[in-house]
Amino acid sequence: MARKQMARALPEEWPVEIIFAKNGEEAIAQIKANEFEILFLDLTMPVMDGYQTLEVIRKEDLPIMVIVVSGDIQPEAQDRVKKLGAIDFIKKPVDKPHIKKVLVEYGILRESPNE
Repeated sequence: MARKQMARALPEEWPVEIIFAKNGEEAIAQIKANEFEILFLDLTMPVMDGYQTLEVIRKEDLPIMVIVVSGDIQPEAQDRVKKLGAIDFIKKPVDKPHIKKVLVEYGILRESPNE
């Protein structure tokens, strides 16, 4: 349900293919098998949590930008994910305008000229 909610919050004008992973282990396998620009990563997952996933991405120098999406808004959690290489942190529940702002800020999505 959380993955679908996240997908619905992405900008409609962003022409991307969305691939879901049920846990960090699946996410790592997908990153290694495909070329992705960005990963929206939850911290609470079975098998391999978000912190462990970030550690593997960093250790193996996998070419992907990571935005953490989590309900854990404690400053310690935010600091930890940034130290592990996440480019940003978005709190749950996700806010569609905020996601768009973050994507534009990092040059992942271009704003329409009429916005």
